[in-house]
Amino acid sequence: MNSREIVLSAVRGALSGVPGTERPDDLPPPDGRRADHAGEDVVALFAERAAEYRATVVRVPASDAAAAVRRALARTGARSLVVPSGLDDDLVPDGPWSLLADVPPLTVGQLDAADAVLTTIAAAIAVTGTVALDHGPGQGRRALTLLPDQHICLVRADQIAPDVPEALHRLDPSRPLTLISGPSATSDIELERVEGVHGPRTLDLIVLEGA
Repeated sequence: MNSREIVLSAVRGALSGVPGTERPDDLPPPDGRRADHAGEDVVALFAERAAEYRATVVRVPASDAAAAVRRALARTGARSLVVPSGLDDDLVPDGPWSLLADVPPLTVGQLDAADAVLTTIAAAIAVTGTVALDHGPGQGRRALTLLPDQHICLVRADQIAPDVPEALHRLDPSRPLTLISGPSATSDIELERVEGVHGPRTLDLIVLEGA
């Protein structure tokens, strides 16, 4: 019996007495609450873990969202900003950059030439510093977050789940999901880190508190 067969046999044995109609959420954990190791301040933990992935993280009042976006764009000298359909106009700051609406859909060439994209998110994970997009209103199609060099994410504090199971519980599994942990990066054979190869080299996470 190989390792795969051993693992599957153990799984089958553990499930042997479980009714076929039962689902994981039908029964609470033994202590009556979801177990996680995030601690009480999930926002602080999320900011810490995301920064470890070299994302730029700021925490601002929700009323300062547009100003925080303006500062992020100014820091990189962005000249163009992609705006997905469904994004609240109040979140998009005025500035020297041109706004590129994705209606009708921008071409690959236009997206590749764009400096930045601004989106909301569907959920975030504190223990991993990850943001999840389901590409609904305000998030845009997947190509929007892959081709521009800077991705600015607006994260409401109440969207931050303590751990992966809780985040997945909040997400719709029928939606196309993209999980992002820090800017795109890879390493060559000599372990030299290179950012921006498979996506944006700059990730700005703006955590909106009191939203």
